[in-house]
Amino acid sequence: MQKGESTLPAAIHKTFGTAGKEGLLYPDREVALFQHEGAGCLTHMWFGGDWPGYDRTRIRFYVDGETKPSIDMELFLGHGIGWGDPSAPWGSERLGKTGHPSGLYNTYRIPFGKSIRVTGQLGAGVEKPQVFWWIIRGVEDLPVFLGNIRLPDNARLRLQIRDNVELEPLQFFDICQSSRAGALYQVTLAVASKNFNFLEAVLRAYLDGAKEPLLLSSGTEDYFLGTYYFNRGMYHFPIAGLTHKEQDADGTCRFSAYRSMRRIRFSFKRDFVWLGETAKKKTGKLMECRSRAGPRAMSGSTNGERPC
Repeated sequence: MQKGESTLPAAIHKTFGTAGKEGLLYPDREVALFQHEGAGCLTHMWFGGDWPGYDRTRIRFYVDGETKPSIDMELFLGHGIGWGDPSAPWGSERLGKTGHPSGLYNTYRIPFGKSIRVTGQLGAGVEKPQVFWWIIRGVEDLPVFLGNIRLPDNARLRLQIRDNVELEPLQFFDICQSSRAGALYQVTLAVASKNFNFLEAVLRAYLDGAKEPLLLSSGTEDYFLGTYYFNRGMYHFPIAGLTHKEQDADGTCRFSAYRSMRRIRFSFKRDFVWLGETAKKKTGKLMECRSRAGPRAMSGSTNGERPC
């Protein structure tokens, strides 16, 4: 048990879950991987399989009877990995990858009040059914903590996505925003450009209607705790990790990284906008920016409304 987590008697926390072996995923429809009724929290997931395009496999989470999933993630980006990076094994308490292309695991806390349904579907470009393995675990009536702060019972985890955004030099863009109270949980970026100067971009947050931003970094690599354009290569730590960096034969420069805010509280009382810019230097067109795995906003409502 981690510091700050529930100290209620273990007997009242019933474990639930499933394991699936050699099930089929399809390109044209979702397959139910797990469903549970009642209040609780998912606490552990693992995924296996091996086919071209595995990294783009979609895992969706429908909370409390949703018809549109509050979390709809690609497998690799959902675990902080961009551009199909094959590196393994690596891992931390919260996420990791033990093999290739699979062996992905996480211990994300995904709370629900009435029900949870998890589905899988093949990603874009995979045309034939593929064999899939999975493990999903959770605990009933388990309180959720962010750091040492216990979240309201109606707090929910949601995924915001900005996918295939093409930007001009010095252009600002919203990476994440919320109109209600909450906290940031995790951020993943996967970016490609003509050179790595886009890592000069400064990240900013506007909290609770503020006109002046809170500066989050002096450069993109700083936000992910790197330095000098990640000059010592890949790393995978509990707080942050560099999961991909390379220059293709055609000169395209790519990187991906994750940053966990679970132990570093980043909360807002009523609204939040998280901004990035392409770079302080004029670098040529930024080809693609993806924040598909995050940010994740854990938010709660005090008036009984459904949190966003």
